Amino acid sequence: MGAMPVTSSPPLTADLVRGLATIGDFELTVCTDGPYRLDGGAMFGVVPKPMWQKRAPADDNNTILLGLNTVVVRTGKHTVVIETGIGNKQPDKMRQIHQNQELLPQSLAAADVRPEEVDVVINTHLHFDHCGWNTTLHPDGSVTPTFPNARYFAHRGEVEHGHMQYDRDRVSYLSPNYDPLIANGQMTLLTTEGIAANPEIVPGVSVELFPGHTQQLMGVHIASGDEHACYISDLIPTTAHLDPTWVMGFDLDPMRCIAERKRFYQRAIPEKWLVLFTHDHATPMAYVEWSDKGKPIVSAGVTR
Repeated sequence: MGAMPVTSSPPLTADLVRGLATIGDFELTVCTDGPYRLDGGAMFGVVPKPMWQKRAPADDNNTILLGLNTVVVRTGKHTVVIETGIGNKQPDKMRQIHQNQELLPQSLAAADVRPEEVDVVINTHLHFDHCGWNTTLHPDGSVTPTFPNARYFAHRGEVEHGHMQYDRDRVSYLSPNYDPLIANGQMTLLTTEGIAANPEIVPGVSVELFPGHTQQLMGVHIASGDEHACYISDLIPTTAHLDPTWVMGFDLDPMRCIAERKRFYQRAIPEKWLVLFTHDHATPMAYVEWSDKGKPIVSAGVTR
């Protein structure tokens, strides 16, 4: 069975659970940390506003609505969480800018996912809007793991880059999202060589490097039976970014992003992968096909 939209849940649950799908024997649930807003120009880089605003309308502050999609994969043996949103550690000024809502705990509850049952958490990279609920900030200032029984996985290079606090992107890396997990032994730091030798995290769930947005950005493959899904993270953040050249101002290596998108489509389209989009609130997952002009577009049918 292919991807299926949520159609029969109560209104609150329907808002908090963004989508359901099955991939072979695996159940996929798209949860959310809520919508948030970012500058449209930054999200589309050198693409002129008259072009991108047709796909992503901007408000008076030039910001566009984005999603924070967490995918829960139930394999029958494991409960895997991919990405954890912005979390609850943003200072008030940043909350006002992003208008983020800190909804992931409610969303997981609506999807009947208990934090204690999650045994694997995968961070594709360590920007603040992808790993915020790795840990929870409490009123007394303490920080504890949100998923107490989970093994967390991230790339060692992401941690090292975040610790350098470069002027270009230091605002994107908040060490309380990952350093406590390294200190207590819950986070496994992957290496490029290790991924090449053994990309599988648990049976049917594996990672692959798609560098460009960051040097060590990882996509997450989900495979069961003859079906395949891929959480492609910020390589293709929304369906508005499907065109290979529509890369972000946030990307550290835009030319590499273009090349990696093309490499992704060479497999994802002919093999009919379900593509999971990290920041598309309205369309968190879709199949992709070639248009009659040779451009990647969302397939007319969500299911196959």
